[in-house]
Amino acid sequence: MSVSWTVSVAGRSYGPYSATQMQAFAAEGRLAPHSLVQRVGEQSFHTASEDPELSALFEPQKVSFTSSSTRPDAPASSFGRQDKDEANEISHFVIIADMKSGSVAGLEEEIFNLGPAFSVVPQVWILATNASINAVRNILIQKLGKIDILFVVDATHNKAAWFNFGPEAEVRIRRIWAKAPAPAARRSSAN
Repeated sequence: MSVSWTVSVAGRSYGPYSATQMQAFAAEGRLAPHSLVQRVGEQSFHTASEDPELSALFEPQKVSFTSSSTRPDAPASSFGRQDKDEANEISHFVIIADMKSGSVAGLEEEIFNLGPAFSVVPQVWILATNASINAVRNILIQKLGKIDILFVVDATHNKAAWFNFGPEAEVRIRRIWAKAPAPAARRSSAN
């Protein structure tokens, strides 16, 4: 019999979900180390980071320029948001945070640990790193409090990842990000 989990979000239970589904949720950022989960048959919820099988999903990936770009242990992803073979490629990120309860200094330290970074304005950074957008988000959300918000843009690959926006905002962000850009207006030949 395979293991399955139920996830608690805002007091509501969802699931059960298989290990493959939980891997996909973690890769998408929908399952975080602090997410409340319970195995089917358990009586109480605990954080995903405390679950022996799920905790491995949140360990930072060690990436080097000499390692293979394919990772057989990479979690499955859905919605077309795969990191593909970008593990060894330097990407440029814009990181925006709204820190209301957590420490900006702790978050900034994590950002600078990921690679060369610069604070453009308060709580907005640019970063160059070989980590994937999901890895960047998952590392940074560990420094956020319950009401802090994070938005990460991978400018190199036209991807976005976020945390703690709520269901309505998440739907709107997905809808806007997924739309194809409108064709540019024809420029006047007088220019």
